[in-house]
Amino acid sequence: MTVDPGPAKTAPPRPSPEPAPGRGGGAGVLLGPELRWRHDTSAGARLRRSGAAPGGTDGADGAAGASGALGAGDVVRWLRERDEAGRFDVRRIPFAELDGWEFQPGTGNLVHRSGRFFTVEGLHVVSEAGAVAEWYQPVINQPEVGILGILAKEIDGVLHFLMQAKMEPGNPGRVQLSPTVQATRSNYTRAHGGRSVRYIEHFTRPGARVLADVLQSEHGSWFLHKSNRNMIVEVGPDVEVPPHEDFRWVTLGTLGELLRMDGVVNMDARTVLSCAPVEEYGPRALHSDAELLSWFTGERSRHRVHARTVPLSPLPGWVREDDRVRHERECFFDVVAVAVRAGTREVAGWSQPLVAPRGVGVAAFLVRRIGGVPHVLVQARAEGGFLDTVELGPTVQCTPGNYAHLPAGDRPRFLEAVLAAPPERVRYRAILSEEGGRFLDARICYTVVEADGEEAPLAAPPGFRWATPAQLASLVKHGRYLNVQARTLLACLTTGAVRL
Repeated sequence: MTVDPGPAKTAPPRPSPEPAPGRGGGAGVLLGPELRWRHDTSAGARLRRSGAAPGGTDGADGAAGASGALGAGDVVRWLRERDEAGRFDVRRIPFAELDGWEFQPGTGNLVHRSGRFFTVEGLHVVSEAGAVAEWYQPVINQPEVGILGILAKEIDGVLHFLMQAKMEPGNPGRVQLSPTVQATRSNYTRAHGGRSVRYIEHFTRPGARVLADVLQSEHGSWFLHKSNRNMIVEVGPDVEVPPHEDFRWVTLGTLGELLRMDGVVNMDARTVLSCAPVEEYGPRALHSDAELLSWFTGERSRHRVHARTVPLSPLPGWVREDDRVRHERECFFDVVAVAVRAGTREVAGWSQPLVAPRGVGVAAFLVRRIGGVPHVLVQARAEGGFLDTVELGPTVQCTPGNYAHLPAGDRPRFLEAVLAAPPERVRYRAILSEEGGRFLDARICYTVVEADGEEAPLAAPPGFRWATPAQLASLVKHGRYLNVQARTLLACLTTGAVRL
């Protein structure tokens, strides 16, 4: 009997070898008429080189200025100079003195006469998670998507980032280091009738090399479904970026040094920096990526949070006065009004509402080395303003004073471990402010604490999981996985402000 051997077997075509990491390799290399490498193999190495280089340059066009490399101290002095030159003034005013804003008849919502920018409305939340099952609160409703963008460029073979000295009315200290572009759609489409947003064209026109581009959420406790586009784009060394006195090029290493200081790097810069693809692939973790994602998907599935907007007035538990909307127990936050004068902004003067939190918050990672690999303890956190109900947050995220009236068992888990940590186990601590364009003096003490097995066992309690920084860096490539507080702590790891 003759057996038909079938068609002759041939070896499959061998793929072209992937280029080694370096300036010429990565996503821009064509593999044929239509193919590119799916991952930019050079970006991580180039970012890490920038993280190891603690200097910057003094010229916005990329050329070194007379002062040479910019260190962290140089940046702080420059910020102080821009503050003094800006003729800034922010003062609290009664709601009746707001220009262009009014409490809408019927709903009591605080709205702008143009119908743009944002509104302050009431929110009713019913949640099956946490110690409080139902509550009412004011919330900022700003459905438009803004751009938070950092421009990158190689200078003398090292990636630098163009950062802005930007004044926001709610900033403690007024001027902080911000992204190249930090603008709502109303800003960059000039709904306010002011000056155009500088360098916006690099983020709205195709052509630049994209290092990161992801839609990320904002504060779920104060915003309703708010998100911004977080971008890092790189221009070629031959592209001229016109200089300006409010902008400077700095390295990732300098940004890490500045993140160790209180109130220097603003929240918008931190969330963009968290998206920088710096972290090398870590092959080992307590939980596989599939296990971590499965747990997180389960948390999202089991949490039921129903949030709906309601009129701001009347709002149960809240009182409207001439110059603020406050909680009847004088806790949580107020809604206030400010008048602003700012010589370096797109508009020289305006007035607006702001959310003014009461007390300094705490956002902390507990960290452990597990099998020699650093891990951080994250929690699946539900907030009324989240679009997807749950995002991964720090181990502890709260304003301690808001829980003082609750029994000890209903206060945030691990809070005491963070507050009582001895100095030798505190790997990082800095008080950083939140979004100064919407929040007045909103400050959080960001902390990283080394924990032991008794305080934080490997078998994490319900709602918590151990994850490596590499796993968080992978998740942050996608929107609405890490909340904005967790992204600030990840930015501290990304830039080398804290090393585990």
